[in-house]
Amino acid sequence: MINNQQLLSFVERIERIEEDIAQGNADKSEIYKEAKSAGFDVKAIKKCVALRKKDKDEIFEEDEILKLYREALDI
Repeated sequence: MINNQQLLSFVERIERIEEDIAQGNADKSEIYKEAKSAGFDVKAIKKCVALRKKDKDEIFEEDEILKLYREALDI
């Protein structure tokens, strides 16, 4: 037996979160546009945002591996 009210509650909660995410993405896009118009490189900002989510050891390890691969490929 399906609890219709509980199911509806789950679906409505998910829909609200999806609306919040869509609004957040629109807001984020506007911030990137502002940064670009102020002369900043958006790709670099996006990389900085991603890096700030990682710990320093993880960043160091990724940098070292990339350095090794670049040297191997002479780039």
